[in-house]
Amino acid sequence: MNTADTSRIERIRSRLQAALSPLSMVIEDDSASHAGHAGAALGGGHYNLRIICSQFEGLKLVMRHRLVYDSVHDMMHAEIHALAITALSPSET
Repeated sequence: MNTADTSRIERIRSRLQAALSPLSMVIEDDSASHAGHAGAALGGGHYNLRIICSQFEGLKLVMRHRLVYDSVHDMMHAEIHALAITALSPSET
């Protein structure tokens, strides 16, 4: 992983931390698995996110994903091509 990728992950982490104050968060760069993919050619990365957050308690999956996407909306399609999200509440862990 190069410096730009590390910086991008840190920006994602920072935005999610500020917006959601997660109890736990793991972000993995899966871009290498998608080399040659159209999104990769445009510079957007592929990431896996596992996030545990109290704000997710009682929310349906689509609303949990909306909270995550709202946190990084300006990075989508330019810096982030794909974001696979596992969003759990503390009671689900």
